[in-house]
Amino acid sequence: MSASQPPRSPEPPEPPRGTDAPTLLVKIFGKDRPGITAGLFDTLAAYAVDVVDIEQVVTRGRIVLCALVTSPEPGTTEGDLRATVHSWAESLKLQAEIISGTGDNRPRGDGRSHVTVLGHPLTAESTAAIAARITSTGGNIDRIFRLAKYPVTAVEFAVSGTGTEDLRTALAPEAAGLGVDIAVVSAGLSRRAQRLVVMDVDSTLIQDEVIELFAAHAGCEAEVASVTEQAMRGELDFEQSLHARVALLAGLDVSVVEKVRAEVRLTPGARTLIRTLKRLGYQVGVVSGGFTQVTDDLKERLGLDFASANTLEVVDGRLTGRVVGDIVDRAGKARLLRSFAEQAGVPLAQTVAIGDGANDLDMLNTAGLGVAFNAKPVVREAAHTAVNVPFLDTVLYLLGITREEVEAADGLVD
Repeated sequence: MSASQPPRSPEPPEPPRGTDAPTLLVKIFGKDRPGITAGLFDTLAAYAVDVVDIEQVVTRGRIVLCALVTSPEPGTTEGDLRATVHSWAESLKLQAEIISGTGDNRPRGDGRSHVTVLGHPLTAESTAAIAARITSTGGNIDRIFRLAKYPVTAVEFAVSGTGTEDLRTALAPEAAGLGVDIAVVSAGLSRRAQRLVVMDVDSTLIQDEVIELFAAHAGCEAEVASVTEQAMRGELDFEQSLHARVALLAGLDVSVVEKVRAEVRLTPGARTLIRTLKRLGYQVGVVSGGFTQVTDDLKERLGLDFASANTLEVVDGRLTGRVVGDIVDRAGKARLLRSFAEQAGVPLAQTVAIGDGANDLDMLNTAGLGVAFNAKPVVREAAHTAVNVPFLDTVLYLLGITREEVEAADGLVD
């Protein structure tokens, strides 16, 4: 340091956590109207108090406003503050409660998670059971708020004091027994980081099984559907079943590809899911045991970043009944998830995979969050979480995105 430079002042020490300084919890509740928050703090300002914490909730037009403030400076009586706040509240036909105490909120316990619950409907019975199960693991519910009211009711519990995996294990049986969907993810900055979302296609991104659409044009739909179902249940080796089904398509004119593309039906909420994720800067991809003749079209139509599937061989304008190139099977989907993540520059912990069949399991378990979407029982039991409503955009709620945020973004011009 040069002689001309004055010495730097030391950084002020951070205030101690859990201090025993006296504080007041001021609670206001009643019919909501503009100006309540400003009015309360204008009233408190006359007593030179500092704000330690604030929480405000409005439910069906009723406000609950809580302010934790320091006690008045010496020379000002707490009784005067109480009387003034009560008088102000009564003038607005509000109720006030003021509780003396010391310090701030107690520090949260180690281990923090977000527990997202989807119900259609969400009953009081299921909510009670979920809260009790959280408590039984040693967790504390710090906050609850609603993410969406339609097409499902979605609420999020902020939980501390217990591990994410312990919570997930404890709540899985509750979800199955109560008919709700529950997702448990770790809290922290990583939840807000850029992510990669990779989906299966058949019966996930779209409502159809693509090979069955081809089979309908070949007149062998029932036979193909039977083999497909066995493969999805994990009763048949996927590669063998794929070759067996594709062989039944031999001789179809290649013009059938355009017909099948036109017949594909997106799952409700698919466009909203992808549009919202892209607006947030997420990268989105698909992997499929189906065919590039369809997934390439979906990639272009939906603005996807990645797409990979099997390729039907075409010779002299007709399907040969064979596939060419590497087979996208159960292991292949997990391998492609890793490849997409590497290309996207996203760690696997920040990936989300969505699928419904047994051949999606490796991918679901490789991802940071694996979501079984209207899946077979074996898949629901093995995935991190399950969604059993027919709306693909409900996956957004598992990421902490609210319905209001989605609708607000839709109201803006990109």
